[in-house]
Amino acid sequence: MDLAELNTRGLVLVGCGRMGGALLKGWLARGVRPEAVRVIDPNPPEWLATQGIEANGAPPPDPAVLVLAVKPQMMDDVLPSLAATGQEMGQGAGQGATLVVSVAAGVTLAALGRAFPEAAIVRTMPNTPAAIGQGITAIIGNTRADAAALDLAEALMAAVGRVVRLEDEAQMDAVTAVSGSGPAYVFHLIEALAAAGRAEGLPRDLALDLARATVAGAGALAVAEDEDPAVLRENVTSPNGTTAAGLSVLMDEGGGLTPLVTRTVAAAAGRSRELGQ
Repeated sequence: MDLAELNTRGLVLVGCGRMGGALLKGWLARGVRPEAVRVIDPNPPEWLATQGIEANGAPPPDPAVLVLAVKPQMMDDVLPSLAATGQEMGQGAGQGATLVVSVAAGVTLAALGRAFPEAAIVRTMPNTPAAIGQGITAIIGNTRADAAALDLAEALMAAVGRVVRLEDEAQMDAVTAVSGSGPAYVFHLIEALAAAGRAEGLPRDLALDLARATVAGAGALAVAEDEDPAVLRENVTSPNGTTAAGLSVLMDEGGGLTPLVTRTVAAAAGRSRELGQ
């Protein structure tokens, strides 16, 4: 991340909710100066003032980066309002072009390009574990986004976790369905595992504690080992043991977990494609 340029030209963050706030805290921790940041949000969080960050003031005329961290359904209102400020953000005025980074799910590069026709634009898809710095974000740029623009976007998103680059924007629908929506699937797995524990006689709090810790620990182990998950599964499974008995249900070809998850991800990806039209 080119801190000198960011701190000189400034960074504009539109939307400072859960995701925008997590990103901003990550940038501040990495050396972005509070006075270089302008936040545009109808209900800015109170902690901004304690950090010396200006909210809803006039943005700099030529910021290094404009980050759009609003909900997709708000984008139609946000983009015209930015144009109405009279600033040429994203148009390459002054010292250099403004990089436009979007965190809005389902808003395509083409849609963003209509608002910022001369800008380098990077579309991103982070997920909610970004709130604790454990997210994963996929990024894809438009034809104007060169290597330097992609590097800057990656550095900005790395403030909340890992970053991967896509080869084609069409992949973003699958990313949205797998990692963007995926935390909700995992949370539901925790719910289901805890409910199953209660059905077997465990107290509610104990069942939930066991389910949470098991999912968190297994995920951490899968990342730490960097091993094929099938191998990790086999390592836990003794022949004719308890795990094998459970997996015989979970891995049933007709009604097991794999076909269910396949349908789940397909439904989410389909909806993502609809939102992008």
